[in-house]
Amino acid sequence: MTNTNYDFLANGGEMGALTRAKDWSSTVVGPVENWPQSLRTTLGILLNSKFPMFLFWGPEHICFYNDAYRPSLGNNGKHPEILGQKGADYWPEIWDFIGPLINQVLTNGEATWHEDQLVPIYRNGQLEDVYWTFSYSPVINDDGKITGVLVVCTETTDKVKIRRTLEESNERYRNNLLQTPNAMCIFSRKNFVVEIANKLMLEIWERQEHEVLHKPIFESLPEAAGKGLEEMLMNVFLTGERFSANELPVTLTRNGKIVNTFINVVYEAVKEPDGTISGIVAIANDVTESVKARHLLAEREKAFRNLVMQSPMAMAIFKKENYIIELANTTMLRDIWQKTESETIGKPALEVFPELLNQKYPKLLNDVLKKGKTIRENESVAYIDINNKLEKFYLDYQYTPLFEPNGEISAVMINVNNVTDKVEARKKVEDAEERVRLASEIAEIVTWDLNISTQELIYSANLPGLFGFQKSKKVARAEILKQIHPEDFPLVEKAYKKALKTSIYKYEARVIRPDNTIAWIRVHGKMFFNELKNPIKMLGTIMDITDEKNNQEILRKSEQKFRLLADSMQQFVWTSDAMGNLNYFNQSLYNYTGLTKLNVQENGWLQVVHPDDREKNINSWMESIKTGKEFVLEHRFLRHDGQYRWQYSHAIPQKDAKGNIQMWVGTSSDIQSQKDSTNELERQVLERTEELESKNKDLINMNIELQSFAYISSHDLQEPLRKIQTFASRLTDLDEQNISAKAKTYLERIEFSAKRMQALIQDLLTYSRTNSAERTFVKTSLDEIAEEVIMDFSDRIEEKNAIINLHPLGEGTVMPFQFRQLLHNLIGNALKFSRANVPPQIQIKARRVIGHKLNFKVDYPDKIYFCLRITDNGIGFDNEYKDRIFEVFQRLNTENEFHGTGIGLAIVKKIVENHKGIIKANSEKNQGATFKIYLPEL
Repeated sequence: MTNTNYDFLANGGEMGALTRAKDWSSTVVGPVENWPQSLRTTLGILLNSKFPMFLFWGPEHICFYNDAYRPSLGNNGKHPEILGQKGADYWPEIWDFIGPLINQVLTNGEATWHEDQLVPIYRNGQLEDVYWTFSYSPVINDDGKITGVLVVCTETTDKVKIRRTLEESNERYRNNLLQTPNAMCIFSRKNFVVEIANKLMLEIWERQEHEVLHKPIFESLPEAAGKGLEEMLMNVFLTGERFSANELPVTLTRNGKIVNTFINVVYEAVKEPDGTISGIVAIANDVTESVKARHLLAEREKAFRNLVMQSPMAMAIFKKENYIIELANTTMLRDIWQKTESETIGKPALEVFPELLNQKYPKLLNDVLKKGKTIRENESVAYIDINNKLEKFYLDYQYTPLFEPNGEISAVMINVNNVTDKVEARKKVEDAEERVRLASEIAEIVTWDLNISTQELIYSANLPGLFGFQKSKKVARAEILKQIHPEDFPLVEKAYKKALKTSIYKYEARVIRPDNTIAWIRVHGKMFFNELKNPIKMLGTIMDITDEKNNQEILRKSEQKFRLLADSMQQFVWTSDAMGNLNYFNQSLYNYTGLTKLNVQENGWLQVVHPDDREKNINSWMESIKTGKEFVLEHRFLRHDGQYRWQYSHAIPQKDAKGNIQMWVGTSSDIQSQKDSTNELERQVLERTEELESKNKDLINMNIELQSFAYISSHDLQEPLRKIQTFASRLTDLDEQNISAKAKTYLERIEFSAKRMQALIQDLLTYSRTNSAERTFVKTSLDEIAEEVIMDFSDRIEEKNAIINLHPLGEGTVMPFQFRQLLHNLIGNALKFSRANVPPQIQIKARRVIGHKLNFKVDYPDKIYFCLRITDNGIGFDNEYKDRIFEVFQRLNTENEFHGTGIGLAIVKKIVENHKGIIKANSEKNQGATFKIYLPEL
């Protein structure tokens, strides 16, 4: 302000300061220096008055008020925003009432007076009924015109309420005194004579009506005299002021004895129409029992605190202010906080546990104190500093507000139960269940649950994909049945009927997918019945056995080709089991001997051997079976024309990776001509025989691989594995109390063995596919295949902090699926066989070199060779094993050290051979390994 003549705004307390600080130039009143003297004078009086005043100024009724008026606006109401604002805008709730009064004063120039007038106003966050005694007076400006209205007022809400209460009380108690539920009586002015006393008051006094009625009270109750009651009553008579007291100590008679009692009492003056006081109404309640109860409560509170301290549950009490730790029992201190009393009691909780500041618990405490409600939560996560280390706890807690007798919350009681062990145990069970679920998904097993009465089907997430639907589709059982191949549907019906009798539900059938592709499924399930033996539900699994069926068909066709090829040969081709029992002869033997298959089956094969050669034949054959050495023998066979001719028989044992004989494959060739011919002819026959034997070996090797594949992937291997997994899963579902520690160990071993066998099956299938898969070469981006393989191992790479340096590989003409499998196995081995605490580093490089420039002999010296080099820094191996590592089932480390099936590198070698290439390996123990692959670009 630049004008110094602002004395009228001096002082005035808070409102004076607000008035001086306000920018009036932005209001309709205008700058202070332009205010008329009448406004200045009025404001000077208003601001410096101790009596509540309010001013409406000008046609807009701009609002001014002083500090004395300020309390009438309440909290969270109009103050201080109303200062300088238009009255109609800020008093909408009462403007219909005060607006006409203001206009009346402005128009007529006469002051108004209202006493105990109800004028509701908005304050304290709500619309309140408020009573006022006020006067509206005109304020005349410098031109002699009325420009404002000065309101001089006082709030009389309390007085009106008291008066109304008294009036209502007088009326009610005068008419219905004897029926009132409160103890009441009326004293006359002179000598405090009892005019009326209801039954409850007589009970407090322990007097009969005739003993007190129309008699001075202190004559009837002499034990109550001398306690100040006479002075209290006299003061009400003289002043008319109401007297009330809670728990007033009074001496009264109880059961014939004078005792100290406590009463809540109200003495209210009875006024006549002319205002004179004619008597006193006394309202009393004997609260002796309540007072005693409160004292008892204090004792019980003490007992409660003792109970808290002795409780086996962790308990503590925080005071309202600053969450001071008032009390904490031993369980809380020892098991949860792990602190001493000296470290906690009497200190703010958030100073003792600063780690809670960034957790939800301070807010919970605040909510309890504000809302007064108990808050509970189970398995809440809390991080507590234990010996300078944040440890994770799961807690069941309850925060309970503690109330004072007046209803205010004074503290929060905290009950805590540490359920960390229980939650972690449950999570382990859940993790185990998740592992079982993942194992089912990895094994491509679909699980299902059918409610027979409602046909509601619950299934695992991989069911829609099995039947060719989108994953998000809700599949009903009827839709699945529609997809069963019409020729196989009778099998499903037959399986269901059989399940009604045996409870076992099992079938294999073809499924026609929406894209018209055919898939094979194997369904296993169990039907459950109610007490009436009616079927109620079925549980089971579904497996996609399309590959198995296709492989069986491939095997059948391969065996058929083998038999056709064997039958087309002039030589005798025969096989036996590992014990030497012959089980197959080709057609040439039957044609040569003239015998039938039935005849050989019934009478044995020795019938075609010359009697003189039979003992030698048996001894030689049994020696080979015993020692595993090749069977070689010249002996005579009976031809269909009755002649014995010399045969050269040769059988080779077929062994598995462990050296165990699986079967024998042999040939027998007619050498009678060689016996009779010259040495040259013998040489030619021998050469021919060797050539035939070479072809037979190729044929035999192919047959052995097919039979090995069939043996491993057959139902005889997979069916027991599925049963092992199923029963192990069921045992895992039992609760911990029913499973001993020894049983858990066995279950873990079962699970490990089942997983290992499953990996073995998958690797064998992969190995078999490298032989039987269609060999289609495609020009492909080798970098894309390598990047896809690296993405497959992203989790393991992150886990081991591995570094893979992939240099550009370019394009190549390969079998994409097999080349991807090659990279997958080599990179997987590099990650698997890494050294402990040493992050794996893998280099993948490639170059192209013409064949004759390589430092070793190749099959295609004039072709360009794609040379792939994969190097790691893992555990390596002794270089003397560089060739052995590519054999099936060969392992250089124990299963305990590194998990695997011993087939991975055999698959790699087979893939390289399928590409007409060469693979080499070099290594030193603990110095990593290098694999070099050379593929000709054919």
